Amino acid sequence: MQKAAPPSPREGAKRVAPLAPASGSFGVAYGVLAVTAGMGVLAPIVMSATTFAGAAQFAAASVIRDGGSVLAAVGAAVLLNARYLAISVAIAPVFRGSRLRRFFESQLLVDESWAVSQVGGGRIDRRLLIGAGLLLFPCWVGGTALGVFGGDVLGNPKRLGLDAAFPALFLVLLITLTVSRRAIVAAFAGGLIALVLLPVAPAGVPVIAAGAVCLAGLRRP
Repeated sequence: MQKAAPPSPREGAKRVAPLAPASGSFGVAYGVLAVTAGMGVLAPIVMSATTFAGAAQFAAASVIRDGGSVLAAVGAAVLLNARYLAISVAIAPVFRGSRLRRFFESQLLVDESWAVSQVGGGRIDRRLLIGAGLLLFPCWVGGTALGVFGGDVLGNPKRLGLDAAFPALFLVLLITLTVSRRAIVAAFAGGLIALVLLPVAPAGVPVIAAGAVCLAGLRRP
């Protein structure tokens, strides 16, 4: 019996294609938000190209928009991206070649590319991840540029509902993660501490505190 050919990067792009429009639209929302937050026109695009992490970028822009410090914005972004530490350690063995090659390929790791590259048993296929990431990356960066330069044409983000993109994004992430009792308790505790701190703490602090509480609650004994 002939052995099946390994999946190609094109297959990864095909798998993630239905999510590409959503990635682009979130990029537009981020671009508009970043400009209104006072980040200028170049910084949001550079951040999308180098960070490529929607949740973290939304958090940083939101903290800055609300008057928080750069340190608070960075802290919020780091906490939201902490989940990639565990994912990266788990999938590191499938990345081979020079350090430079592994560095650039690992930049394509996002929630969507990781999800569509699963092959069972907690394993992923590197080719699928790369193909998915190569499709999502230009959608995200291009969407950001469209939001940055076309914000005036798009008008008030609230009129288009883009102001709801940030909470909607986190709600979707929350739903996908709260699959156990411990996760539900951690999410509830994080939300509660954010609500308590919101009226009294400086901008950005509630996000950082909530993220820290959630990470502590989800940590395995």
